[in-house]
Amino acid sequence: MKIEANKVVSLNYKLTNHKTGEKIEETTAEHPMVFLFGVQAIIPDFEVNISGKTIGDTFAFAIESADAYGTPSDEQIAMIPLDVFFMEDGKVNTEEIYVGAKVPMSDNEGHQLLGTVLDINEEFVKMDFNHPLAGIDLHFEGEIIGVREASEEEVAHGHVHGEHGHQH
Repeated sequence: MKIEANKVVSLNYKLTNHKTGEKIEETTAEHPMVFLFGVQAIIPDFEVNISGKTIGDTFAFAIESADAYGTPSDEQIAMIPLDVFFMEDGKVNTEEIYVGAKVPMSDNEGHQLLGTVLDINEEFVKMDFNHPLAGIDLHFEGEIIGVREASEEEVAHGHVHGEHGHQH
């Protein structure tokens, strides 16, 4: 069965920085990447590069940062008033808020964001909300380990259910 729209794909991959070769992440046989193909849930160029492959096929390709997670933008840097981070005692929890910390936040519309603390002063916490892989050219290599028809429910919900997928 070939990878195409509305197929559930299971694969293993190793992701590296295309320029430096540094490993970013790697799936395992116990925890493969499983997703519904064709619903824009992953990087579009990733789908383009595995489209039409079948079980046992291998892949190796690079995706430039602009086509993956974009380039870092100064517009994604925010100065957030320090008091946003105050606990009930009026102090900041320095075990959670420190330079380099990854802090879950939400914007004015309630969208969940992950920011990295860049600096802290008496008034503000400077945070970077760029994707952690923004500006990095990516290189993927791996193997297709499963392709199956998606259920009607998976197609309707736009994601995989069951083993290694979303559970309801």
